[in-house]
Amino acid sequence: MTGIIDYGVGNLFSLRSSLAMIGEDCAVTGAPEELSRFDRLILPGVGAFGDAADKLRATGLFDAVRDYAATGRPLMGICLGMQLLFEKSLEYGEHTGLGLIPGRVTPIEKDIRPGLKIPHIGWNALSFKKSSPIFRDLRDGEFVYFVHSYHATDCGPYVSAVADYGGTLTAAAERDNVFGCQFHPEKSGETGLKILKAFCKLEG
Repeated sequence: MTGIIDYGVGNLFSLRSSLAMIGEDCAVTGAPEELSRFDRLILPGVGAFGDAADKLRATGLFDAVRDYAATGRPLMGICLGMQLLFEKSLEYGEHTGLGLIPGRVTPIEKDIRPGLKIPHIGWNALSFKKSSPIFRDLRDGEFVYFVHSYHATDCGPYVSAVADYGGTLTAAAERDNVFGCQFHPEKSGETGLKILKAFCKLEG
């Protein structure tokens, strides 16, 4: 069973619906003590990094997510949830993340061509940097849906996919059993469903 972590900063309906479409049994929980019962976890999120990290700490989920990752079972972060996997973010100050993937989160503005719209909203093609179990059913150039103003940097060895938006942006990263997607698989049509299905086949 796949668990969806609810810490008050995400719209969970689309994700639950996508998992239902691929036949995956899932449940939503905000209770730290319940995380251990799941075979894999998804950490979603929208909004600001600092607020989200504070809510994870306030609910006890910050340490619980780190402890879960240490068991070797699969963990996926989506959008802000991916950003939280890194060591720190420079969004409105400097904030500490879960530290599960080395790197930091910085504004996309400094890495893209001047004049492009921020936030980056829309469909962009994935370019794979290395083999990943969650992308095993995809081909280079498949399109996914992004909504973001920040992305992961200083994480080169862990980047599994990038996207071009007037510059190269980190689209996905992973380290061992921890996976991050800056885009929204649950809003990316058949391509996104393939990613979620591949993740839900992983075991730890």
